[in-house]
Amino acid sequence: MFILELSFGDEPDRLAARPAHRERLQALHQEGRLVMAGPFADDSGALLIFDVPDAEAFAEIVAADPYYRTPGVTITSQREWSPIVR
Repeated sequence: MFILELSFGDEPDRLAARPAHRERLQALHQEGRLVMAGPFADDSGALLIFDVPDAEAFAEIVAADPYYRTPGVTITSQREWSPIVR
């Protein structure tokens, strides 16, 4: 599994890009590649948990979504995670 943590700025481009990003997330969830995702309560960022086999598959998901390169969206952390309880 892989975790992606984002931080958000105030740029309006972020909100304009969000609907398409959320559609991608729904598709990834239906495919079983996204476990959960959502913004922090204060909307300062978000956390996403992906269930993919390796770092290459994770990198492909991130590269395919322009939201992660949108002004106002910053990837603050991306790392592999080994949960012990699921």
